[in-house]
Amino acid sequence: MHAATPSTVACRRWAFGLLCLGISGGLLALLWRVLSPGGWTGWEIAILLAYAGTIPWSAVSAGNALLGLALRLGRKAAPAAAGTGQARTALAICIRHEDMAPVLALLPALLDGLEAAGQGHRFVLWFLSDTHDPMRAAGEEAAIAAFTAQRTGHPIAIRYRRRLNNEGFKAGNVMEFLDRHAGELDFMLSLDADSAMSAPAVLRLVAEMEADPKLAILQQLIAGSPAKAAFPRLFQFGMRAGMRTWATGQDWWQADEGPYWGHNALIRITAFRAHARLDDLPGSDRLLSHDQVEAVRLHAAGWKVRCLPEDSGSLEASPPAMPEFLARDRRWGAGNMQYWRLLGLPWLRPMGRWQLAQAILLFLTAPLWLVLLVSAVGNAASGGGRETPAGALALLLGATWLAYYAPKLTGYFEAFIRPSLASAFGGRRRLLQGALAEIAFTTLFEPVSMASKGVFLLTLPFGGSTGWGTQNRQAHSVAWADAARLLWPQTLLGAGGLAALITAGGTAPLWGAPFVLPLLAAIPFCVFTASPGLSRWMQDRRLCATPEELLDNPPAPPQPAPARDIAPESP
Repeated sequence: MHAATPSTVACRRWAFGLLCLGISGGLLALLWRVLSPGGWTGWEIAILLAYAGTIPWSAVSAGNALLGLALRLGRKAAPAAAGTGQARTALAICIRHEDMAPVLALLPALLDGLEAAGQGHRFVLWFLSDTHDPMRAAGEEAAIAAFTAQRTGHPIAIRYRRRLNNEGFKAGNVMEFLDRHAGELDFMLSLDADSAMSAPAVLRLVAEMEADPKLAILQQLIAGSPAKAAFPRLFQFGMRAGMRTWATGQDWWQADEGPYWGHNALIRITAFRAHARLDDLPGSDRLLSHDQVEAVRLHAAGWKVRCLPEDSGSLEASPPAMPEFLARDRRWGAGNMQYWRLLGLPWLRPMGRWQLAQAILLFLTAPLWLVLLVSAVGNAASGGGRETPAGALALLLGATWLAYYAPKLTGYFEAFIRPSLASAFGGRRRLLQGALAEIAFTTLFEPVSMASKGVFLLTLPFGGSTGWGTQNRQAHSVAWADAARLLWPQTLLGAGGLAALITAGGTAPLWGAPFVLPLLAAIPFCVFTASPGLSRWMQDRRLCATPEELLDNPPAPPQPAPARDIAPESP
């Protein structure tokens, strides 16, 4: 990782800003061309305002993706950093009411890899527990004790600490550990209960941080762990493609003021302990999402926070089905909306303020898209769209889709043209099959997800809330009744929208179908993507398989055709 000078970073940020302004201007010009013929209705003014609110996220997505693709295609591999080999690192796993069997199953590969590299003496494994239920705590302690006994004689020591309360949530858990138990340690690798990292990835992070004494957090991309269930297979296949180009572009212009996603990252203990506390922030006792705040506090104190835009060796489990995914989005949305109260803090640097604003934008687009959909349907039903030029509308919808999904599309393109990357996904044919399946999945799922987030965030100021409960990480089917209880608002929205478009007549139902039909099909789609039958079908065909899945379970080599006895020809 090579540091750029402040003047170079400033030029990069101006260039990125101009790129985003160009994308925004193009989208607004297309929208104006669509709405302006025949005068303006109230519905069309609402469409203009709502769409304009979504443009910043679309422009940033497209800008990061295009820039990241260009960088990745033209960049040579950087030489590995030369660390000192002296730092001591805690492998710190935060747990709370977890089933310990899958948590512990992820660790031997990492521990054995570090020890095989001759680096085991530099690491200590810590379990940081916030479990307060006595029965769960007893099972947790017994499982860790048994795991520790199995590792007797290995150089990596194992430690366990349990707090009796959940004060400060995960951030409080981590800071209490740093204050009381990390005195002889230099770095901490922050891990979640479902985190899986390889020894080479961890050793690279340590070497990079040892080589740069001003580096406080080094965050690696986090890919989805191999999944059997259909929903996570489809979701994480696209997410992995999109993160590579997005993060490469973002790292180029954000440089030393990058993001932190809370886990699978290496932390310099002295810097984090001194500057990443949350106790003097507005509403700090209830901050649900702490990682970006910790990053911007370190920015403000002059420390570097960097993202390493590589996705190998760093994994986490994805939600096993749509209900868990939507619940996680609601938790994240509630946490990110708390950043509004922090934007005016005087010590924030411009990039720190942008980092928080970007986290807000990630979820703020959802209610705006919901307003946009309702306004478009209302405009069509009231006859306001009769003068809309069909060609301009098609161009606007296509450009919007390309901008919004640019990270995934550029990620697929890079993987397709790079033989080594395509090979990691099973070859170009499997890559193309997975991409098409994921795009179809996203086309059906994104309207449902947007509606869920939109409704939740619109009700949040009026008492809607969520917390950080125990997470289900196990694959399961979804009953029709459970899907109906969860998704009836989306279904009603889709049915009402389709009825209004049919009433409007003409081509309105065709233009609206990509948006309202997924809402109408939300319940069966939820059940179908959690179906064991679909999951087995995808596994058998290696559809949307990750490189790790293919590495652990390589396809069977083709078998030669059995020899046949050939009878001599008749004379």
